[in-house]
Amino acid sequence: MDWRGAKRLLAGERLPAVLVDLGALDRNVDRVRERVEAAGKTLRPASKSVRHVGLLRRIMARGGHAFQGLMCFSTEEAVFLAERGFDDLYVAYPTVQPGALRALAAVVAGGTRARIVADCPAHLEAIAAAGRAAGVTLEAVLELDVSLRRAGGAVHLGARRSPIRTPKAALALARSAEGIDGVRITGLMGYEGHVAGVPDVGPFKAWMNPFKRWMKRQARPDIAALRQETVAGLKAAGVALSLVNGGGTGSLGSSLDEDCLTEVTAGSGFLCSHLFSGFEGLDFEPAFWLALEVSRVSDPGYVTCGGGGYIASGEPGWDRLPVPVAPPGLAYVSMEGAGEVQTPLTVPAGVTLSLGEPVLFRFSKAGEPAERFAEYLLVRDGSIEAREPTYRGEGACFL
Repeated sequence: MDWRGAKRLLAGERLPAVLVDLGALDRNVDRVRERVEAAGKTLRPASKSVRHVGLLRRIMARGGHAFQGLMCFSTEEAVFLAERGFDDLYVAYPTVQPGALRALAAVVAGGTRARIVADCPAHLEAIAAAGRAAGVTLEAVLELDVSLRRAGGAVHLGARRSPIRTPKAALALARSAEGIDGVRITGLMGYEGHVAGVPDVGPFKAWMNPFKRWMKRQARPDIAALRQETVAGLKAAGVALSLVNGGGTGSLGSSLDEDCLTEVTAGSGFLCSHLFSGFEGLDFEPAFWLALEVSRVSDPGYVTCGGGGYIASGEPGWDRLPVPVAPPGLAYVSMEGAGEVQTPLTVPAGVTLSLGEPVLFRFSKAGEPAERFAEYLLVRDGSIEAREPTYRGEGACFL
């Protein structure tokens, strides 16, 4: 995104604003589709990394037959998307709330295919109760924890998601479901967050980059072996698995090589927030920018922008903040960082910014900004093609 072009594009626009380059988005989708098709699998986009119905429609349309279904982050979101015509929905984060599960069962009764993750008997019982009340059998997907664990669990590298960590434990939970009316097991997933979500190279804590790459090399064989053994054990016991899901944007290469997976997931790569420019083997291009107004000039060599505190989830650190990228050379004031209502920046020699001009940033993560903006400005060939609402702009807030 050229700063002078963005400045021209944003003349008269309200700031802060979010810009999405549809051309870059299309090319990122094409990159994913080509890799998925070459591997003979399908891809299930992660809606949490988009949270925008218009963009999800574009991603699914461009992905064609290689993109099937969506991975949702809550039951309410799955219902919301079903009401907007999406099908084959998989809720990858569990709940036992009766109202949420009843709503999911209602869309299944209405003809939408929707599944939900489970990792313990209490999940299965809650899902089954909603299914029985709606007169349907709900599909559950078991989640396998594929974190890197050493020293009997004293060392745990990866997301803490599921207590199912062995093929034996997965089979035991699948067996327990056989005696519960209203639910049946139809899938297995294992998310390797310690590979898919950890950049290989990054400017933040650069001293850790070699360790991160080493850790990921250690983790990949264990992940593949555990998933393969678990799938084989479940199938040998007669558990029919129509979905075996794994991966994320940062692990597309390795997860696509696993024969046992029927599908992979990606989300952040489509918009390519700044964390996803640090992965080896990925060639996504940024498609997603934040524009803030220069609202003050407090001292020579400084400007202050309005807003800016759009902090991403995860371990707190500078890598969770939007990164100023245009004009080049701007940097945070270390004592203030990105502020709730204002963000001071240092300005390098040779760069001049005037009141009212935009500063462009790249977000750390792709999905969470949609919780702070009612609409995105969709840009193609240097002009605003459309203005479309985020989930929040449609009045929806799920988490």
